Amino acid sequence: MKITVFGATGGTGLELLRQGLDRGHDVTAVVRNAGRLPADLRDRLDVIEADIMNPATIAPAVKGRDAVLSAMGSRERGPTTVQAGSITAILAAMRQEGARRLLMVSAAGLEADAGDGLFARYVLKPLIIQRVFRHSYADLARAEGLLRASDADWTIVRPARLTDDGLTGSYRTARDLSVRGGFRTTRADVAHCMLELIGDRTSVGHVVSVAT
Repeated sequence: MKITVFGATGGTGLELLRQGLDRGHDVTAVVRNAGRLPADLRDRLDVIEADIMNPATIAPAVKGRDAVLSAMGSRERGPTTVQAGSITAILAAMRQEGARRLLMVSAAGLEADAGDGLFARYVLKPLIIQRVFRHSYADLARAEGLLRASDADWTIVRPARLTDDGLTGSYRTARDLSVRGGFRTTRADVAHCMLELIGDRTSVGHVVSVAT
């Protein structure tokens, strides 16, 4: 399978690269600076250095791909447009090249719903998490809205709080609801879940929550 990863130098992005290669996929990493990729990965990947916000420069990275995976994110607590801007560019490039399948990492804290327990639904998410991360969540909400309005075969993946504890393979998922009692997810499990979802046509047009 041919896949392209945006946000490839972040924690989840690196897991997508490693696990994708381990599965035998043909993996392309789109980065601003190839020097940030680990040396043991660079020789096994197709690497494209590009302005991720410019559809023209990233179009070659999505041409002929079976799936495009976005693990973009912002490390800043202030106002940001990284998610919405990158998804806008990725969607434009995919339309130009006729690519269809797109999976994006979002965040479980973005919404409180019936899948949450009472504490998470009425206290933790609305009064704590959504206030602390209000700028990045506003950006994520815009990015999700752009995906929902597009004609791409999209899936939004919402992990709980991310950790670097490694692959467990015992994560839980829920479709269009939060995972009850799911307070953390390893980045490796998020990557595993996304790679599994590529070929799952029933996940197209849905939000998949994941928690380790």
